[in-house]
Amino acid sequence: MDFLIWAVALLLVTAGLAGLVLPALPGPLLLFAGLWVAAWAEGFAFVGLKTLIFLGTMAALASLADFVAGAFGARRYGASARSVTGATLGAVVGLFFGLPGLLLGPFIGAVLGELSARRGLLAAGRAGWGATLGLVLGTAAKVALGLSMITLFLVIRFL
Repeated sequence: MDFLIWAVALLLVTAGLAGLVLPALPGPLLLFAGLWVAAWAEGFAFVGLKTLIFLGTMAALASLADFVAGAFGARRYGASARSVTGATLGAVVGLFFGLPGLLLGPFIGAVLGELSARRGLLAAGRAGWGATLGLVLGTAAKVALGLSMITLFLVIRFL
């Protein structure tokens, strides 16, 4: 039974790590769930309630940072709501094209969204740049917070 619980924890942590860079997965929440299951597997003997509350707060901040950075980047460069939606869809479609797709997908999606809002090509390009910049900054924040969550968990568990 212990093996099954640890396997679930490892699966959730792995999916959470992937979700830190893939926009289709809720990475911080999956990562937190995996760390919670790992603490539960040991009866919360090493990692307790205070640490789990802090890790949950970090997961919430990582999720929030992703949304805020994307919206801020797009809005900072004058993007419309359609452009933000296009950037999100472009990021999801870009998943199927590897790293180039992850970088170009939001840009192309934001440009197409902005053009569908009947704005000029210059405004569409600026919106695409802003959406891509926001996505990159949001992903960087998620990765930093996610790796900090794992580090904190391991330090408290083993020290």
